[in-house]
Amino acid sequence: MKAAVYTGYGPPDVIQIQDVETPVPKDDEVLIKVRAASVNPLDYHLMRGVPRFSRLFFGLRRPKVKIPGRDVAGEVEAVGDKVTQFKTRDEVFGACIGAFAEYACAPESKLVFKPPKVTFEQAASSPIAGLTALQASRDKGQVKSGHNVLINGAAGGVGTFAVQVGKWLGADVTGVCSTRNLEMVRALGADDVIDYTREDFTKSDKRYDLLFDLIANHPPAACRRVLKPRGKYIVAGAVGAPDGGLLGPFAPFLKVAVLQPFMGKKFQVFGAKLDKRDLDQIGELIDQGRIRPVIDRSYSLSDVSEAIRYLLQGHARGKVLISIEQT
Repeated sequence: MKAAVYTGYGPPDVIQIQDVETPVPKDDEVLIKVRAASVNPLDYHLMRGVPRFSRLFFGLRRPKVKIPGRDVAGEVEAVGDKVTQFKTRDEVFGACIGAFAEYACAPESKLVFKPPKVTFEQAASSPIAGLTALQASRDKGQVKSGHNVLINGAAGGVGTFAVQVGKWLGADVTGVCSTRNLEMVRALGADDVIDYTREDFTKSDKRYDLLFDLIANHPPAACRRVLKPRGKYIVAGAVGAPDGGLLGPFAPFLKVAVLQPFMGKKFQVFGAKLDKRDLDQIGELIDQGRIRPVIDRSYSLSDVSEAIRYLLQGHARGKVLISIEQT
């Protein structure tokens, strides 16, 4: 099969399209004929080995995992002996390792059925971004009807889901984005939008029950002042953080974790967990038209390096996909 492969850390140019052996599913795994996958910041952080201490876990000199890609959607090609939920030709989506390939293996526990009305591209855009938006808003943020929610980074992969999840939960949603994305964020249902090139949301008079920060480009103390007395600040991204230094893009997470006991507010660092019920919920919301995945661009498997390079620029609107044509 063909796959996007990198054998050393570096920029997107380290990725090459190669012929490799088709993986064989373990007893609890499903072999997926990949139809679509999405690009996440995690993919390029691992590709570059940033921050450097992460190489202790992912490969000191060379990466242990050589095929990037986590979000996946496709058709079941084969199943392991202990798999009971899926069979050949079932359409599924979820998470795996090595999604940027014609075939990939995933544990049965990390896959759900793709609803009929949901395209492979929509399904592939949803696992990491959709779960992050849903779990951070509903569970950690405890968003309820009538709450005021601000989403910093509303036009990005997680942000476009978060705007819609917030409205589904009944909140009044304010999205922070650039000038060119104002109308798109409004169209997703935001009640108010803030153009960060013209206005600093941390100086606003409005107060929020949840500040969902996907950019981490303001000091925590500045974010604190726009929270209600019981408001919560959740950081789940660091697009605006520099890659340099020992911690690289993880520096904002550590800062919030360290300051949390002293801030007098509920400051939290969040990372999504793959929960099959939540993934089913996202699929149902898309199937019902309650959530519309925003897909900026779709690249072929041969252009994976270009897709990652585009995401690295930090201006993607919604998700960047890899569509894989099967022969």
